[in-house]
Amino acid sequence: MKISVVGAGAIGGMIAVKLALSGEDVSVIDRGAHLAAIKANGLKLLWHDGTLLSANVRACETAAEAGKQDLVILAVKSYDLDQAVTHIEHLLGPDTMVMTVQNGIPWWYFQREGGKFQGRTLTSLDPNGILALAIDAKRIIGSVAYPAAALAEPGLVRHIEGDRFPVGELDGSESERVVRVSEAFNRAGLRSRVINDIRAEIWLKAWGSLSYNPISALTHATMEQICRFPPTRQLATDMMTEAQIIAEKLGIKFRHTIEKRLEGAEAVGPHKTSMLQDLEEGRPLETEALVGSVLEMGRLTDTPTPSCSAVYALLKLLENILRASGRGLKVESSAAH
Repeated sequence: MKISVVGAGAIGGMIAVKLALSGEDVSVIDRGAHLAAIKANGLKLLWHDGTLLSANVRACETAAEAGKQDLVILAVKSYDLDQAVTHIEHLLGPDTMVMTVQNGIPWWYFQREGGKFQGRTLTSLDPNGILALAIDAKRIIGSVAYPAAALAEPGLVRHIEGDRFPVGELDGSESERVVRVSEAFNRAGLRSRVINDIRAEIWLKAWGSLSYNPISALTHATMEQICRFPPTRQLATDMMTEAQIIAEKLGIKFRHTIEKRLEGAEAVGPHKTSMLQDLEEGRPLETEALVGSVLEMGRLTDTPTPSCSAVYALLKLLENILRASGRGLKVESSAAH
């Protein structure tokens, strides 16, 4: 397939390298020093076992430069999506699929969903309707990105752990095209299976991200520390409980318990969440995708969300402080001095 990855950062870069090395025709759309490094030396991926992989992907600055694709993978952060889709029509042919791999709840959640809120726009994620207007919901393939990775330097992505990318059609069907996407990822060494309820899988990951990410950003703690400190473990439990009630009202069934989800997070060890990494680097926070969207769904379903609302308020204040400072906020260990 002809595949364009929009945003070749941590997850996007990892996907691009693996797909290119498996024989797919891959282009990446990015900017700045990262794009320059890819053009000069290719896109590199340092796997968790120390293996260094390098792919000569086509590096583009604009969608027009990349041209029509079979599959477009939107791998930018949720807050950059409105910019990423500005000229997406240059990538879209009659049958082009658009796969989303953002954290949290996606803007398209109620598109082709078939439930009470069918077709409703989540204003926390698409306040001006730009995303819904730019991308027909019939093009979308849902996905959940489970791996952890980081952009080590321009042109180099460092894989931390994980390789799963389950995919699914928004209407739950097992179409020929979604099977093709799954097979392409599997050939690339990225485990992918077709799921008939991609929203349930999205909730399963968002369930944890809703709590671990904000708590880590507010406290500078790792996932292990959050889970081993009783007060924050309880806060995470309370937030996940509120989210579970909302999801179940929307017809979602969870295949794990909250306790099992907490045990899994603790087992990851001293890992910094993506939101904590963004905070330290002075990047915007994914507040709306991870928490704001859940609060909006809470209002839609008449579900009280006291814990999630309190954490959201603190996160929004933290965002203001981050913008005002113009730099990242990092807690330095005394051992380093």
